[in-house]
Amino acid sequence: MGYRNLQECVLDLERHGMLRRIAVPLDPRLEVGMVQRRVYQAGGPALLFTNPVNCRFPLLGNLFGTLERTRFIFRDTLDDIRRLVDLKINPFSLLKHPLDAVRAPFAALHLLPSTTTAAPALECRTTLSQLPQIVSWPRDGGAFITLPQVYSENPSNPGFAKSNLGMYRVQLSGNRYEPDRQAGLHYQIHRGIGAHHAEAIARGDLLRVNVFVGGAPAMTVAAVMPLPEGMPELSFAGLLAGHRIPMTRLPGRLPVPAEADFCICGVVHTGKTLPEGPFGDHLGYYSLTHDFPYVEVEEVYHRKDAIWPFTTVGRPPQEDTSFGAFIHELTGPLIPTVVAGVKEVHAVDAAGVHPLLLAIASERYVPYAAERQPQELLTIANAILGQGQLSLAKYLFIAAQEDAPGLHTHDIAAFLSHVLERADWRRNLHFQTATTIDTLDYSGSGLNEGSKVVIAAAGPVRRRLAGEVPAGMEYPDGFGGAQVCLPGVLAIQGPASRQERGKGDALMDEFCRFYGERDMFGGVALIVICDDSRFTAATLNNFLWVTFTRSNPATDIYGIGAETRGRHWGCSGPLVIDARTKPFHAPVLEEDPAMERKVDELAAPGGPLHGLY
Repeated sequence: MGYRNLQECVLDLERHGMLRRIAVPLDPRLEVGMVQRRVYQAGGPALLFTNPVNCRFPLLGNLFGTLERTRFIFRDTLDDIRRLVDLKINPFSLLKHPLDAVRAPFAALHLLPSTTTAAPALECRTTLSQLPQIVSWPRDGGAFITLPQVYSENPSNPGFAKSNLGMYRVQLSGNRYEPDRQAGLHYQIHRGIGAHHAEAIARGDLLRVNVFVGGAPAMTVAAVMPLPEGMPELSFAGLLAGHRIPMTRLPGRLPVPAEADFCICGVVHTGKTLPEGPFGDHLGYYSLTHDFPYVEVEEVYHRKDAIWPFTTVGRPPQEDTSFGAFIHELTGPLIPTVVAGVKEVHAVDAAGVHPLLLAIASERYVPYAAERQPQELLTIANAILGQGQLSLAKYLFIAAQEDAPGLHTHDIAAFLSHVLERADWRRNLHFQTATTIDTLDYSGSGLNEGSKVVIAAAGPVRRRLAGEVPAGMEYPDGFGGAQVCLPGVLAIQGPASRQERGKGDALMDEFCRFYGERDMFGGVALIVICDDSRFTAATLNNFLWVTFTRSNPATDIYGIGAETRGRHWGCSGPLVIDARTKPFHAPVLEEDPAMERKVDELAAPGGPLHGLY
């Protein structure tokens, strides 16, 4: 069955040629992370750094660096999970496959953790400063645990049944944290630990937390699974691991996975925060310094043969892209059972996941109408935006499956073309303002604050999308360099933005007025104003990243021929999105040039890492 600990996994991957040991001394500050990112981009193996500089423990990187390797790691249990998912979707499938009725309950036996007194995880003690001090990006505020499993229980109803296991970043050093005593705990909105913390605050209690690192690979995946509130991740970990997760109870503290590599035990004090960050994050920008809770550390344990797993994040795709793809494989088929009428939903990794959702759903409200209009689609869109972490989306494009039964959201270019051909900008834009967005997204009106827009398209084709820049293109002062990103989509370079947070930009209104009397955009549905039009149009991923990470719908969407009717805003000409970098946006992640040269030399002919990346 599945691996019981990280050591079994490492040995098995090495036997199958999927892991490489790196004996070259590499620095956990910048160097190790840069090598890991290079190897990920090359589609390379998992990496065991056996001689990291000034570090007692070996480091394991790129473990989940390819979808194929992730499937291999969980190859013993994927069929069981698929059976259980299928039973949830279609109980009548048992009539066709009666043996599944026998197999499924055996898999379900792994849902409940077991208890044990034999715990390698508690064999040794250490301190925070002796843990690997991995710094991924030059402007990071300190060392971080990048694959933490943060465990908490409901203070009013303790136990496994109401527990939460989440991947919330933990800052080990830097800022104003007291060395070896305090660690930053950054959790974003709509995370399970928030409910536990709120309960502790209401009771006036401390919130006990344990931070696990390593252990069975299933624990790491379980910590990032978007499970419904109240469904314990430990149960899913057991299902994915193919065995009950053995837990060891500590007097007066929370339980610890017996096979974990490391465990930090501590408490979060009610109402106390400290500055946390900056940190190079998965949107491709730094998340900045803000006050967050912290853990008052009581003990740090580790096993004798401990291995420290890590990842680095940055502009997608990165290793967490494989996480997302694997999770979609497991949970994607369940989406229609959660939101009626939905065929599929795709959180677009290249756009940073939360900024952009694509969906296909049914439009059946008036099946006898001469022309289909988005109606049921809007009901479904609101339901999607009410589901867990999907609620953090900024842009939701939703199309009717009846218009194109073969359409799929993962063919992003074809999907966007389908929507842009049909969208009526006078009526198909639906805004939600002064609402919540992803904590890591700095395009909004404040931390956790911004807006959303639903773009719903149904019915016949309304425009044929142009594949080239309009002939005789004219520009207002300061704008120019139009490039085609996709059929019907232009990127136009604009002057540096001076926009204030939460406000629109009068320059963009002037841009739209300039074209109000000029009929020159036949076949153009969308114009993106950006800092560098050539970069934006160079690849689909560039277009997605620039457009949807650098704009806030309520303040950055404009239109040519715009008007408001009955408080509904729309436009008769192309939609315009201001995706320039604003003065209040977070800095883009950039490599350290000197470290880049050093890492490149390692992989040059004759170098110790030649052929790896």
